[in-house]
Amino acid sequence: MSRSPSSSIEPVLVPQGGRAMCATLWGAVLGQPDLSDAALSAVLAWARWRHLASGDVVFACQQPAEQLFAVLEGCVGLGTLREGQAFHLERSVHGPGWLDLSSAWVGQGHVQDAQAMGSALVLELPLAALRPLFLRYPELQERLLLALAQTVQKLTGATHDLMAKDAQKRLVGWLLQRMSAPAGDVALRERKRELAAQLAITPETLSRLLRQLMASGLIEVQGYSIKLLNLNALRALA
Repeated sequence: MSRSPSSSIEPVLVPQGGRAMCATLWGAVLGQPDLSDAALSAVLAWARWRHLASGDVVFACQQPAEQLFAVLEGCVGLGTLREGQAFHLERSVHGPGWLDLSSAWVGQGHVQDAQAMGSALVLELPLAALRPLFLRYPELQERLLLALAQTVQKLTGATHDLMAKDAQKRLVGWLLQRMSAPAGDVALRERKRELAAQLAITPETLSRLLRQLMASGLIEVQGYSIKLLNLNALRALA
């Protein structure tokens, strides 16, 4: 059973000894070196981190949103959590990356539940503490605006793919986006359930589509890696 954020996990101020690690992780999230050391230090002064175990709830739907959330290590799923039912995963965020960068600005509740998919490290930034920093560090505001725009762009692209492409096209497009050059390999960080949720299909459908692509000689699955064997044909499919 999942655990609520209020009962099992208490946020702790970042200890002095952990500043170096947090600075490295926040650099990846906020785009250092574009973010100055002074701005990063000011952010870290207000940052709180939480160590999560699998099933721990980060925040609940409709819970008042007052923080910006980032996943620094591990994976957190976004979806719907109902009492007595399995967590319905809609998409996942692997660290380092923003988990919810928008709800606190709107001044309403979160629109999804968030639950750790395994051990994870999550940072929270109270928006009320950030607002005064924007005047002192304009680059901080610029980086957050860029991160928010990138999130909107990514979600818009996902919505377009869902409406305009069938399941096979979405899968092939995802593989091509994740491909590492020049080898054409795709390293799988997601579990099958996570990837299926991102593509809005069932795990069974994902397995069937992978088998079809393998049978056509387009991909080869090797453990947690997928080798793309015919890029021209895959691009034509996508």
